[in-house]
Amino acid sequence: LPIRYNSVAMTNSAAIKLDSLTFHYGQRCALDDVSWEVLTGELFALLGPNGSGKTTLFRLLATLIPLQRGAIEIFGSNLASDVRRARYDMGVVFQSPSVDGKLTLFENLRLQASLYGCVGKLARQRIAEVSSQLGIDDRQHDQVDELSGGLRRRLELAKSLLHQPRLLIMDEPTTGLDPAARSDLWNYLRRLQQQTGMTIFMTTHLLEEAERADRVAILNAGQLVALDEPDVLCRELGGDVISIRSSDPQSLAADLQTDLNLQPRLIDGLLRLQQPDPSELPEDAGQGNLLQVIMEKHRDQIQTITMGRPGLEDVFISKTGHQFWGDDNGSRKDQR
Repeated sequence: LPIRYNSVAMTNSAAIKLDSLTFHYGQRCALDDVSWEVLTGELFALLGPNGSGKTTLFRLLATLIPLQRGAIEIFGSNLASDVRRARYDMGVVFQSPSVDGKLTLFENLRLQASLYGCVGKLARQRIAEVSSQLGIDDRQHDQVDELSGGLRRRLELAKSLLHQPRLLIMDEPTTGLDPAARSDLWNYLRRLQQQTGMTIFMTTHLLEEAERADRVAILNAGQLVALDEPDVLCRELGGDVISIRSSDPQSLAADLQTDLNLQPRLIDGLLRLQQPDPSELPEDAGQGNLLQVIMEKHRDQIQTITMGRPGLEDVFISKTGHQFWGDDNGSRKDQR
């Protein structure tokens, strides 16, 4: 296949379409009737705790495992009937390293280019272009084993871009990176999206990472529980979130309901509630900050109390009834 240039702009057309996707490992359900679309040109994050089904979905997209039930389309091409076209349309970055540590950076890229029929002058041109774009052009003759984790991750990304795919899919791309390298990688991805119009799909279990995406889908126990722009999902929750740790949370919850007409939820040992409108509070609650009012009335029952704007973890809790990082996060241990 010839190497091509991609000039796709962000549109309302679907780059990825999942239709009633279901997958089992024996009797265990890893994906349960999952359907949604990833729009052309967007940076899309699939968020979920370990065991939620993210990796299974990634493997299906990357054509590493066959479909069982349902369908996947890549730019309108059915994955089951046109897998060769789908593989050419996408670049893949795996969670586990896929570079040869004993080869130089240039040798790894040249080998990858040859797999797509790109050799000679054209291969050198593409290697130079992606290396410059990712800031690794001055490390071409370094052995990969001598590179930092951040540089090796950039090499993985460069490999996936050599054939100029329309779609880039990435499985936990920042795993093992320090915060600075993680931020650098995100800057590269956003620049790539803005400059080329490439569609980027990534799985992650990091809440702060998903919040940077254009849209996010949240998986739990193989089911889609939320899908929208991160800010939209958070705004739907309403006011600030108050979290209270108590030695006797059930007793405190009953007292808060009686004294202040509050309806806290007990989730994994922590009381959580949305800050209500002041008009919903009883008159004797006073005009002070709700946090102060709760402390004044129930100081002896409270170990810690915090308040903050709702985030994606609060969205997850609202949709599932348990914490994102809880010991029992609602997902089956044998899911993937």
